[in-house]
Amino acid sequence: MSNGKSTTVEVRLPTRMGYEKVAMSTAASVAKLMGFREDRIEDLKTAVAEACINAIEHGNRLNEKLSVGVVLSAGIDALEVKVIDDGKGIGKTPAKPDIDRKMHGEEDPRGMGMFLIQALVDEAEWVASKDGGSSYVRLLIRLDKDHE
Repeated sequence: MSNGKSTTVEVRLPTRMGYEKVAMSTAASVAKLMGFREDRIEDLKTAVAEACINAIEHGNRLNEKLSVGVVLSAGIDALEVKVIDDGKGIGKTPAKPDIDRKMHGEEDPRGMGMFLIQALVDEAEWVASKDGGSSYVRLLIRLDKDHE
């Protein structure tokens, strides 16, 4: 990976609960090869799992004819993960939820996954579909050089 180009790994998942684990272990393997610390790999696995579950449940609405694409692009100092579904997407990065309101049932408890994703990675961006195409979430986790 010293050639300055990014290395890409792609995985296609069936729209079925449980298969997010395949994306988790793939992301963990790539992150390990890149030299990420164990705690960052754990964060990444959680964020990828949440993004895949959102894609399976909300994006593809559990429609098994559709699939979820996971594209991992390993650069020199960051790993970008795109989780692509065939749904419409939410179109905008969600507002940070009010944890207290959620705890007291005043806010929909759903959407915590998105909050969790934002807390775990360096960048998270939700991109809605254009003209009925796919929508995706893009996660970026930076390699922390200070702790090697």
